[in-house]
Amino acid sequence: MALFKAYDVRGVVPEELDTDLAYLIGRATAAFIGAESLAVGRDARAHSPELTEALIRGINDEGVNVYDLGLVATPMLYYAVGELSAGGGVMVTASHNPAEYNGFKICREQAIPIGEDSGLREIEALCSQRKSQKPSEKPGTIERRDIKEGYVGHALSVGGQQARFKVAMDCGNGMAGVGLEPLLKHLDLEVERLYFEPDGTFPNHEADPLKLENLADVSAAVKRIGADFGVAFDGDGDRAVFVDENGRPIASDLMTAVMARRQLVHRPGGLVLYDLRSSRAVAEEVEKAGGVADLCRVGHSFVKAQMRETGAIFAGELSGHTYFRFENGLVADDALAALVALIDVLSIEQKPLSKIVDPLRRYFASGEINRRVKDTMAVIDAVEAEHKEAPVVSRLDGLLVRYDDWWFNLRPSNTEPVLRLNLEADTEDKMVAERDRMLAKVELLGS
Repeated sequence: MALFKAYDVRGVVPEELDTDLAYLIGRATAAFIGAESLAVGRDARAHSPELTEALIRGINDEGVNVYDLGLVATPMLYYAVGELSAGGGVMVTASHNPAEYNGFKICREQAIPIGEDSGLREIEALCSQRKSQKPSEKPGTIERRDIKEGYVGHALSVGGQQARFKVAMDCGNGMAGVGLEPLLKHLDLEVERLYFEPDGTFPNHEADPLKLENLADVSAAVKRIGADFGVAFDGDGDRAVFVDENGRPIASDLMTAVMARRQLVHRPGGLVLYDLRSSRAVAEEVEKAGGVADLCRVGHSFVKAQMRETGAIFAGELSGHTYFRFENGLVADDALAALVALIDVLSIEQKPLSKIVDPLRRYFASGEINRRVKDTMAVIDAVEAEHKEAPVVSRLDGLLVRYDDWWFNLRPSNTEPVLRLNLEADTEDKMVAERDRMLAKVELLGS
């Protein structure tokens, strides 16, 4: 089924995803995980209640108990899975997608994600099998749990210092506000609230902070009230993009570097992961702070797996995901905790955010550029052959090539014949020249 993606289940309601399928996914998920209990949360989309009811009914019909969390942000579900010792969890959400979409983010115990390579295909296959299989003779139970206050302590654990700041926050009518309201009671902030009310129609703008147009309101609010910084969250609260006191958006790889330095104070010498599209400044700052830096693949399931395997204390992606190793051992991406981590940084450094970030803008990046090609892997293979003598050539995720004064990464899309180019160089002229040359090569090879 097309709605089973690389990292989650997502589609248009009801054309691609309806209550019948939600019920089967509930049964299949429960059968695959094989646990006594699962936690379930949902976002505020109009169809989330009915899809959640069908999903829970399916889980119960496999004889599995459900902790019903109600309206929560995705990081709150992750916390609940660990806190309640559930065998896994399902978040009913389509994240930043438009209102007509919905879906499921599925995880195992300790919020270990289930993706394409770790069980999602098996769950898809089990959906067909469950159509003809009778429900369990002993259905599971439903227990409603409010985990908001416990989650607050969890989020606060990533930072120590809390000076007073003025902040503009844009929740995009997504789920971040549900966790922020109780969290803000414990933070010494003057907050300009934008679109905190969960509304699955997203009446103000898309809940996707990676698009610059969706940062316009928070940037304007920062300048209007003279805020110290601003933050915009995505639809389910697991990603955030920050803007400085001038309303200028900050690339998320640079925010990884900013937060990593402080996280290394809490855990000296720790390993920090950064996705391979990130600026070289990230590794340089981590190493300068006494930490160890290493590359990771793009995608939350890959980042979390590598964090668990290596013991990494912190990680960040260019997409705005920020990952923590929490005190209870949980490894999870959490945009609200990222807010706490930044407050910790600003409280210690006691200077404007722009002054902290500007020294990290020492290289010149192309940004992510997409090109449609006939055969993604054929293009990548041909480009690799041209750069086989480069100091670093890696197929960790697509093709990564590094020279002394510039580097690039070509990655195929998971869903369409598109290549994504990210390139960085020491000078703007070098970046522009290599970018244009690379794009011309991709278009030639991909035609």
